[in-house]
Amino acid sequence: MKIKEKAVVLWQEKLAEGVYSLTLETSIVDHAIPGQFISIFSNDGSKLLPRPISICEINKDYGTLRVVYRVVGAGTEKFSHLKMGDKIEVMGPLGNGFPLEGRNAIVVGGGIGVPPMLELAKQLPGTVTAVMGYRNNDLFLTEEFEKVVANLFIATDDGSVGIRGTVVDAMRENDLVADVIYACGPKPMLRAVADFALENQIRCYVSMEERMACGVGACLGCVCKSKEVDDHSHVNNKRVCKDGPVFLSTEVVL
Repeated sequence: MKIKEKAVVLWQEKLAEGVYSLTLETSIVDHAIPGQFISIFSNDGSKLLPRPISICEINKDYGTLRVVYRVVGAGTEKFSHLKMGDKIEVMGPLGNGFPLEGRNAIVVGGGIGVPPMLELAKQLPGTVTAVMGYRNNDLFLTEEFEKVVANLFIATDDGSVGIRGTVVDAMRENDLVADVIYACGPKPMLRAVADFALENQIRCYVSMEERMACGVGACLGCVCKSKEVDDHSHVNNKRVCKDGPVFLSTEVVL
C-alpha cells in the first residue's frame, strides 16, 4: 500500500560529517518492511522531484520511521534544516524489501548503504553478523548495530578503525560464513560481495543504489541491467525503484 501524506518531524540530529538522522511520524510505518524506501518532497516549490531515502528504522508502536541520509545536493541540504514540528510531504513505502530468511545471516553496508541494514538486522530471525564499511573514523550507527547483532566488523578505507580495506577483506580476514548475505552500498562493493557469495555458495541479496526520479517505476530513469527480460520494458532491464531496490545478486549485472 503506497501512501502520500504530510509527515511530522519528531527529531533530527547530525550523526557524522554531512550525515543526518531524521525521525518522522507517518502512517507509512504501518506498511513498511526492511529494505524499502520513502520519497521525501522538498517544501521548496522550485524542486519538484522527491529524494528517495532508505528506511533505517521502523517503530510501529510509536508510529515513526527513521531515515538516515547524506547531504549531496540542494534538496538534501534543505532537509538538513528541518526541525521538530515541521511537516514535509512523503510517499511510501516504495520498492521491494529484503526477504527475512536464514539461521545465520551477514548484513553488509557501505557508506550511506549502512542505514537500511539496521532494521533488517533487527528483524532477521537467526544469528546476525554485521560488516560495515566507512571512509574513515567518522562512523555512524555502529552503537545501534552493536545492540542488535552478534558480531560487528568494521572496515575503513584509511585503516583508522577496524581493518584497512573493504568489507570483503573484513569477511575474509574473519573467516565469515553464513546461510545468506544481505548487502547495500556502492556498486563496486555490491559486485565484490556478490562474487564472495558466489565463491562460497551463499545466497545473496543486494539493494541497488541508483538515481531515482519518480520512485514508482514510470519514468525508467533508474534501470539496471538484468539477466532476464523485463515484462515492462521488454529488454534486459529492471527498474530499481519498482522491481527492486532489492534483488538476488544473480538476477542483475553489477
